[in-house]
Amino acid sequence: MYDVLVIGAGVIGCAIARELSKYSIKIGVIEKEPDVAFGTSSRNSAVLHSGINYLPGTVRAELDVKGNAMMDELCASLKVPLKRIGKLTVALKEEDLPGLYKQQKQGEANGTPGMELMDNDKMRTIQPGIEGILGLWTPTSAIISSFGLTIALAENAKANGVDFHLNSEVTAIEKGEDSLTVVTSDGKRNSARVVINSAGLHCDEVSAMAGFTGAKIWSCRGEYYVLDKRLNGSLKTLIYPVPGPNDPGLGIHLTPTVDGNILIGPSAAYITEPGESREDYRATAAIMEDLKREGLRLLPELSASDFIRNFSGNRPKQTPPEKGGNADFTIEDVSEKVAPGKKVGFIHLLGMESPGLTSSPAIALKVKDMVEKHITLSPRTDFIAERPGFIGTFSELPLEQRMDLIRTEPEYGEIFCRCEQITKKEIRDAIENPLGARAMSSIKYRARAMMGRCQGGFCVPRIVRMLRDEYGFNPEDYFVRKDAPMFVGRVRESARGGASK
Repeated sequence: MYDVLVIGAGVIGCAIARELSKYSIKIGVIEKEPDVAFGTSSRNSAVLHSGINYLPGTVRAELDVKGNAMMDELCASLKVPLKRIGKLTVALKEEDLPGLYKQQKQGEANGTPGMELMDNDKMRTIQPGIEGILGLWTPTSAIISSFGLTIALAENAKANGVDFHLNSEVTAIEKGEDSLTVVTSDGKRNSARVVINSAGLHCDEVSAMAGFTGAKIWSCRGEYYVLDKRLNGSLKTLIYPVPGPNDPGLGIHLTPTVDGNILIGPSAAYITEPGESREDYRATAAIMEDLKREGLRLLPELSASDFIRNFSGNRPKQTPPEKGGNADFTIEDVSEKVAPGKKVGFIHLLGMESPGLTSSPAIALKVKDMVEKHITLSPRTDFIAERPGFIGTFSELPLEQRMDLIRTEPEYGEIFCRCEQITKKEIRDAIENPLGARAMSSIKYRARAMMGRCQGGFCVPRIVRMLRDEYGFNPEDYFVRKDAPMFVGRVRESARGGASK
């Protein structure tokens, strides 16, 4: 029996769990995937937006600006990389100017700090070689590790007593007089006085299980290319086109990452085929060609070998394909509609697409205020605000600090991932993560192994051998994502009769 159950362990669900862990209540988080950050929260541009893209007076506009301002302190406490590199929204032709001026006016109304209109010469002082007739500079725009933030929020919430139920897909929600019981695919039944639905692409389905049937989500896929770190430093800032009035996203652009790669994307295409999964994360040949052409147009020095990886992520949209554009966030307490006359709470968050990442800490505060209408929230005196460790990877630390750590922990001196210079100690910490998550992607997102040019060719055999020999894990049971095993058997047996290494 919990006071609060959060359904969905993306960045918003984990931010809510951590915020509520500041109070003397019992909290659980239910996630259908084998780890946190396995959905939209790990499959996006990882950008903190400034507030210029959203209509004044909307929930999105308010929470975006507020959340952006909260991020420096939050990321410093949780040891999450964040870089305030700013953004240029560029008008390439005269027809783009009305849209650019609209964004400026929206930013002014929303309280976006530090905005400035720049001509081409001024823009080139920020980004050499940039083309455009006018640009809007927003210095509070930033890049961040989106999966790093989600994991940090979850692990800090866990340190403060929050229970995480992974591999637990919600199958039903039952109503009692003073609690809701969430039934999951692993046979568990967890009850709570307040249930918070932060299920992302499936939030409408979860709300329907509770009896609220007035919600509808459409999945909209965005595809990306990842460029090699050879290009690190060629982009000094974020550069976006002026979006069209009915565009479902912010347009294809180049995005530097906190880790030194550059992303090209995202595209935007609704998933509309009958039977197609909302979590269809395919990368399609036609879109990949479009992204390559756009990348070569924006960065002519690109070579074929610079395109090292592709991926996609899906937005949970409330606007249907025939309408396009973007709807406001829906953050509602629908307790009376779900369980009229009963002493239970049900809060749902619908259509939490961009700027959900930026807004996440502000969303958590808003939801906390809603929870407080159902149960008393008494602040804890023992809340742990900081997460142990250091920001970034071991290889990014000053030499003297690295040498000190190696003397204390010799495994910091053994490289397991050559491309990213990730050590055996970092791999071990990722394997022994506080949430008990067991997937190759869990190691990847925590330690950055498998993310370099060779895409795991060097490090995966070493990691798998470590999992087998030092932890006793069966390689056939290890996987990248749910239902995606890495191995299906062994190619030969050893001379002594056992399985070959």
